[in-house]
Amino acid sequence: MRDRSNPVSYTTLPSGMRMVHVLTRGAATAICGITARVGSRDDGPDAHGIAHMVEHTIFKGTAKRSSWHIINRMEAVGGELNAFTTKEETVVYSIYPAGNTARAAELIADLVQNSQFPERELHKERQVIADEIDSYLDSPSEAVYDEFDELLFAGSSLSHNILGSKEAIDRIGPAECRAYLRRHYTADNMVAFYSGPESAARVAATFGRIFTPAASETPRIPQAAPPSVAPFCKRRAIDSHQDHTIVGARLPGMFSPERHTYALLTNILGGPGMNSLLNVALRERRGLVYSVEASTAWYTDCGAFTVYYGCDPVDSRRCLGLVRDCVARVADGSLLSPRRMEMARKQFLGQLIVSSDNRESSILGIARATLFHGRAATAAETEERLRAVSPADVRQAAATLADASVLTLGPGE
Repeated sequence: MRDRSNPVSYTTLPSGMRMVHVLTRGAATAICGITARVGSRDDGPDAHGIAHMVEHTIFKGTAKRSSWHIINRMEAVGGELNAFTTKEETVVYSIYPAGNTARAAELIADLVQNSQFPERELHKERQVIADEIDSYLDSPSEAVYDEFDELLFAGSSLSHNILGSKEAIDRIGPAECRAYLRRHYTADNMVAFYSGPESAARVAATFGRIFTPAASETPRIPQAAPPSVAPFCKRRAIDSHQDHTIVGARLPGMFSPERHTYALLTNILGGPGMNSLLNVALRERRGLVYSVEASTAWYTDCGAFTVYYGCDPVDSRRCLGLVRDCVARVADGSLLSPRRMEMARKQFLGQLIVSSDNRESSILGIARATLFHGRAATAAETEERLRAVSPADVRQAAATLADASVLTLGPGE
């Protein structure tokens, strides 16, 4: 959701690349970058981790810049250069003092159009990524999500870890990275974005001059939807003093009309509010967990609902029973009176308004929506869709989670 004083506009640049612009009058900083429709799902069976590796190593040298010049280009004016990879998206962007848009855009365009991936830099970055993989495995509260995805999306490219494996990244060289960049960072596969005080016309003129990516040489190959998997309940032994549990289920994709129903249900069950049903049941009333949270992940052809909690192993089954009881009581209506439903809707809409005040997360969300949907929903449209969700819709959505799968990482029994 966005304040009406920050208008959003859309432009197609001369290269055919789309641009989304958010005017934030009087802002002292600006944010610009690109989002590309490519992520770990596009790695290929023999190159798990290449999307993430390319994102890391585009900073390591272009035809005209060394890695030292790249890292200093925005920092010299007090700005930052950032990037991240998801399963279906890669983002490269900068936050900087207003007035430096041409500097930031020219640098980012150079990175995504002209990176060379020198072998000596790749060698160093392989070690960095290997350490990242090891540190991630040392955090079971994060690793459990990836292990759950391996089971929930088994048989598809959504199942593997974004970081890839050490063996796979050791096989990826400069030629593979350059080919990957040419294949995916194309005009029709990227969206440029800007949030700041400069006008849309001025930013479009700057971006149009600087961003000149080629068009795709081959059409995008549609991803195959993950095959269905039977509900599972698994425990994997790790060296940990806690049990780390994910309870979850497959959802429809980001284009489903049910998305807003599941978003509201997720917020009711385990959203950021301390009054969420699961936080009250597991922490506030019984003190069984430090935190419990529900979340959704949306992909083009499917999604996932998950509940995570960490607890003492002796409390693991009790916590699982309480999670299932909360879901069941939402499904049968005993925890979702019309008054409670309206309060939950009002709370969720208020949380969206608060989160939209974070300019960085807001423009990244708008850019992602533009990449996949063509444009971002307005605040009024989002409110209308959430108000159209009925208690019966939420009860039905909860009922579909009755057979949710379970994965626990914890000490062996």
